Amino acid sequence: MAERMVNCVLLEEELPGLAFQSYPGDLGKRIFENVSQQAWMQWMKHQTMLINENRLSPMEPAHRKFLEGEMEKYFFGEGSEKPEGYVPENKN
Repeated sequence: MAERMVNCVLLEEELPGLAFQSYPGDLGKRIFENVSQQAWMQWMKHQTMLINENRLSPMEPAHRKFLEGEMEKYFFGEGSEKPEGYVPENKN
């Protein structure tokens, strides 16, 4: 079976799409139809950074709502910003 291809809205090229809808609801459907596997993995890294830097709990409804808003902006809006004062880990 051939990989499902999508015109990725984030990376602006045709790439392999997600194997299944990774997020529920209408936003999840839009992501499934328009986001590549590669872009989804980039989001997962960004989301982890947001959770860690902002000390969020995915179990907290307000935190989930914030993350969903950032996901919407990341893929379909102006982009999700890094938290103020964020300094990437030095891997040297």
